[in-house]
Amino acid sequence: MANRRVKLALIDLSGTLHVDDQPTEGAVEALKRLRQHGVQVKFVTNTTKESVGSLVERLRKIGFELEREEIYGSLGAAADYVRNNKLNPYYLLTDDARTDMPPNEPERPIDSVVVGLAPDKFCYQHLNEAFRVLHQNRTGGSVQLVAIHEGRYYKAKDGIALGPGCFVKGLEYSTGVTPVCIGKPNEYFFRSALPENVAVDECVMIGDDPTDDCLGAMRIGMKGFLVETGKYQPEMYTEENRPAVSGIFRSFSDVVEHIVASG
Repeated sequence: MANRRVKLALIDLSGTLHVDDQPTEGAVEALKRLRQHGVQVKFVTNTTKESVGSLVERLRKIGFELEREEIYGSLGAAADYVRNNKLNPYYLLTDDARTDMPPNEPERPIDSVVVGLAPDKFCYQHLNEAFRVLHQNRTGGSVQLVAIHEGRYYKAKDGIALGPGCFVKGLEYSTGVTPVCIGKPNEYFFRSALPENVAVDECVMIGDDPTDDCLGAMRIGMKGFLVETGKYQPEMYTEENRPAVSGIFRSFSDVVEHIVASG
């Protein structure tokens, strides 16, 4: 695997290419250089605060060149899951992210709960409504708690911020309903992101989360490169307990330098 040329880079967005509306250092030019080196790119993200259209528009405004089709996100994967399983969920999502999801069917009862990163919805009123949906339907065995992802925290411009994972776990604790996790580090999510002409050992994952990004990808045979520009905080680790990833780099730009130098 060490000698295989990289054909595809799966790239996390928040904390790796940008933090809120600021690119990480050198990321815009590094992305261009990676493409010029002949590496295909796909952006794999657990971002659920905004629709894919809004995300693409925001990234273009801060200098990144990308197409909507290059983004493979857990929000879209969750929409497919809801559609394929004919669910009629109660959504704990932002209004913008909600536009990417199937509409509710008013004539049908609510039969599930879908949770993404929605800070304005994480209040007692909305969480209690989600709890009631799950609690009242759990005896039939068909109710579903769908976690678009279970991130513990993420990097915002004012520091580390709480992710949706604790709210998913709280609903699980209170109702006994085991969540279905859609996004990273789900193995199916990573495999679904791969084109048919690329083998896993020709692909690298670049991200700021040692578990959800790097170790999740490494479980199926990819390399996982960790960057220090997002949620990963190197000062919290020692040499003995550092994440066992394929490599740790200061920034996305440094990862690209490594890939280019490796041929």
